Amino acid sequence: MSTDISQDAAPGPSPAGTTRTAIAARFERLPPSRWHVTVRLIVGVVTFFEAFDQLLIAYALPELRDEWHLSTGDATAVLTVGSVGMLVGALLSGRLADRYGRVKVIAYCIALSGLVSLALTACTSLTPFLALRFVQGLAIGGEVPVAAAFISEVTRSFKRGRFVLLYELVFPAGLTVGALVAAWVVPAAGWRTMFAVAAVPGLLAFLVQRRVPESPRWLADRGRLAEAEAVMAGIEAKVAAATGRPLPAPGTAGAPEQATATAPTAATAAERAATGVRGLFTGRYRRRTLVVGAIWFTGYFVNYGVTSWLPSIYKDEYGLGLSDALLYSTVTSVAGLLGCLIVALTVDVLGRRRIFAICLGASAALLLTLAALGAGSPVQVLIWTSLSAVGFFGSNICLYLYTPELYPTRMRALGCSVGGAVNRLGVILGPILVGVVYAANDSVVAVFVMLAAVAVAGAVVAGTLAEETANRSLEEISP
Repeated sequence: MSTDISQDAAPGPSPAGTTRTAIAARFERLPPSRWHVTVRLIVGVVTFFEAFDQLLIAYALPELRDEWHLSTGDATAVLTVGSVGMLVGALLSGRLADRYGRVKVIAYCIALSGLVSLALTACTSLTPFLALRFVQGLAIGGEVPVAAAFISEVTRSFKRGRFVLLYELVFPAGLTVGALVAAWVVPAAGWRTMFAVAAVPGLLAFLVQRRVPESPRWLADRGRLAEAEAVMAGIEAKVAAATGRPLPAPGTAGAPEQATATAPTAATAAERAATGVRGLFTGRYRRRTLVVGAIWFTGYFVNYGVTSWLPSIYKDEYGLGLSDALLYSTVTSVAGLLGCLIVALTVDVLGRRRIFAICLGASAALLLTLAALGAGSPVQVLIWTSLSAVGFFGSNICLYLYTPELYPTRMRALGCSVGGAVNRLGVILGPILVGVVYAANDSVVAVFVMLAAVAVAGAVVAGTLAEETANRSLEEISP
């Protein structure tokens, strides 16, 4: 195995096969195994419950408005303050994860989120509730992008899309299960019980620390070569034991369909030295950051513009009871989960760019159809928003695969966190502008036209400017 360390951050001797390039080659020849599934499951459960926590506020809001006599402005603050925290948390977590490690940040975030959920059950007024939701947003916004970076770093390039997105399905699954549970628990036992249930997963922080290894790619990139070698050797031993056969040599294919690591594409000196926020706007990374940021913003603007207001729209516009309003909203989330599954199974065939363009374009067309029909009944809104959710949920889940692929290890978590922060802008502005347009027009038709226009913008950007990354190694895409 190569011992060249010219590309590594730290000088000095390194264990054989522990340069950044060699670590990538060793991952590329690992066949899928029980080890991969176990790591994906543990990190996935953590992400599942972060999603579970994130959606609860939309289902608690109708009850909170009645209990605390909230104005429309207060209700909007309740919906958006957590997203503001997520924006800040995403920006902070990327820097922390690139400096101190992926696994530590993931574990601390889930622990904090659980503690805050427990504290929320004791709130009796709006102000402390908003403060705690902001802190919980820090944790949720911090965990999700770092977990996406970590899963990408322990996955080979061949069929990486399917592997990563089957993990990422846990996030919309968490949203869906959260919706189902909340639709039953909130009317029966109140919103406090729902947040008490959400506090229990904080205990998963201990499992993450004990069972999930740090990313060898990150360790090697930080110059911690002996640690990278030890972790990589441990992973290889577990994969060999799970598959029951020796591993192929790095740089060779273990099966006809298995991909091998390829040499990085030519990069300028500035690109190879790029780090931090400035690095995200250096050379090839500038266009990538702007394009993926636009897709994050438009996709989540539409997603949360629709889903955060649906329970209230059903209740206020169409006179549905609380239980029915929550149930109708849940159907839309379930439809979105189906869209995520479809994307996970097709993303390596269609490619990332086509997925974004198709999903966002279809969502726009469906929302415009609903507007053209006049959105005259709750059933009409249910059908067309659910069909549209297949598209915008599918596009959004693909971003958790695509964004880590666009950046090198030294700033991958930061790139993911900036994407997560931009998505928070969409999550914040979507509900706000939906509320403004809804109040100004006293009709939901204008709301759906606005959301369709935003989706069209995202589809055009993705279809014309996004770079394809399917089945290419991380080091080839981002030197």
